Amino acid sequence: MRRNRLWIAALATTALATSGWGAEPAGSVAQSFEGVLEESDAFMVDWQVAPSSCGVAADCGGCFGGDRCGDAIHCSSRGWGGCCPPNTGLLGCGLLTHDPCSQGCPLPGLLLGCIACPTEPCFDNFISPMTNPVYFEDPRNVTEVRGIFLQHHVPQGAGGGDIQLYAAQVRARLSERLSLIATRDGYAVSSNPLIDDGWADIDLGFKYALFRDEENQRLLSGGFTYSLPVGSTRTLQGLGDGVFNLFLTGGAEVCDCGHYVSAFGGLIPVDGDANSSFNYWSNHLDYQFRRGWYALAEMNLYHWTGSGDGRLGLSGVEGGDLFNLGSADVAGNDIVTAAFGGKYKPNRKTEIGVAWENPVTQRRDVLQNRLTVDLILRF
Repeated sequence: MRRNRLWIAALATTALATSGWGAEPAGSVAQSFEGVLEESDAFMVDWQVAPSSCGVAADCGGCFGGDRCGDAIHCSSRGWGGCCPPNTGLLGCGLLTHDPCSQGCPLPGLLLGCIACPTEPCFDNFISPMTNPVYFEDPRNVTEVRGIFLQHHVPQGAGGGDIQLYAAQVRARLSERLSLIATRDGYAVSSNPLIDDGWADIDLGFKYALFRDEENQRLLSGGFTYSLPVGSTRTLQGLGDGVFNLFLTGGAEVCDCGHYVSAFGGLIPVDGDANSSFNYWSNHLDYQFRRGWYALAEMNLYHWTGSGDGRLGLSGVEGGDLFNLGSADVAGNDIVTAAFGGKYKPNRKTEIGVAWENPVTQRRDVLQNRLTVDLILRF
């Protein structure tokens, strides 16, 4: 409860921005016509890429979407933040810089453009979290394809070996506030004696923006996913009748070039005997030290609230964010992991990230360490 209160208190600092139109009294036909021109100019600025404090001109893009997506109405130039690090590449040599005018890879638009709105443009300086990839949801409404590779090392106490997971996530922004999210799928290759090669379960759900304050760069979203038990049983997937995940996720700009993102959620299995239940609290902190280059640190807490019946013959050990084993005697167990890494954004529609994760508690269960690499292509 104390952790929950701290998390809620951190997110409760967000406030809704208010705005209003002002107009001078028209003293003549010319003055009235001038007012119309000023209002028209203000409207057109919202449809363009806004000027930033880093000197990016407004002539590098057209509109972000129609009225259905809400971008032309609700986005202001403050959405690009007050951060202005040098655009000189990672080592300051002019290599691997950030191109704010690039349209990125066309693949997400070809796949999702017919059903989805473009990614909301007002929080472009944020980056997505890396670890706890199935449950740590980005609070923004985005349209994207995210490829993920995990190199997961299993402790000797759980059989040892390695698991490589190749996965792809899809998110589609259906309206100004509502997104469809597909957060789990993929294929696992394993050298662990208890887990064979096979397909992962599929998680589908929705995310809704509860509030967004682009002026102060703060936002909060909530949602749910349902895990369809369609994976390979030899890979310890496809167990039980599915699991619901309910979550809140929020973010805020800190110190101009930094961002804090936090998510809290809980897993509720349909069959409490076949699957365990747990709560998670995930935190992400990043800082943009060069234009498009970010250092990041993350922390994840997992607290098991309910045990399964141990039908796989397992007791006291659970599978973390990737496997729900329905083990006996896990209620009350806690695991905390910490991760460090970085991300590179060559343009506003692409992210390339890497993170190294280790448990910081004595309890490890099935995680000795993990390397996560992702590639995000947005529409």
